[in-house]
Amino acid sequence: MSEPKNAKRPLIVGKPALIMVDWQRGGPYVPGEDSGVPHMDDGKERRVLVRKLVGAARAAQVPVIFIQEVHRPDMVDFGRELDGAEDVHAIEGKRSTEIAAEEVDYRPGDYFVPKRRYSAFYRTDLEILLKGLKVQTLILTGGLTDVCVHYTFVDGHQGDYYCRVVEDLVGGSSRPAHDASLNAMEYLQAGARRMSDEIFAAFEALKPSLAA
Repeated sequence: MSEPKNAKRPLIVGKPALIMVDWQRGGPYVPGEDSGVPHMDDGKERRVLVRKLVGAARAAQVPVIFIQEVHRPDMVDFGRELDGAEDVHAIEGKRSTEIAAEEVDYRPGDYFVPKRRYSAFYRTDLEILLKGLKVQTLILTGGLTDVCVHYTFVDGHQGDYYCRVVEDLVGGSSRPAHDASLNAMEYLQAGARRMSDEIFAAFEALKPSLAA
């Protein structure tokens, strides 16, 4: 008997990876740094919580992959990215473009994928990395919910990955845009929307099997 069409899958199927989308100094999370991008407030709470989640992933031997949007100083690679509400942002060499290492526990040697477009899959080596790690489930955090997280989710979905978005660890360009994107992601995969406490519990449950 086949399962219902909209059956909610387990949180983790196969091997997971924690995808840290654009946790940069000039992102919507670090005060005092101009991002050039409209964003929701209350980033401080997310920064504190995501650092703990990175630690939980490391303890469970779950790969943590840091994504960084970066553009050339002459802006030749922006394309249509500035046609909407966003101003110039994520310029190579600027402090604001760096991953906020101390905020999110980014360490030398961690998996790192730079990108020139919103999706972490678009013309990057993320797919090669995920295949090499034999990852099946993507757990997405970061920003913006309605832009880089959403487009990465969609490309992951189209690549047949199980995609989960940690809704208390993402922030959008606005609250309505954030909520709409979460709904759109849930539309694509039942059970996509998850809270951080669920992810912590899932990572904790992985630890005994990894130690066995």
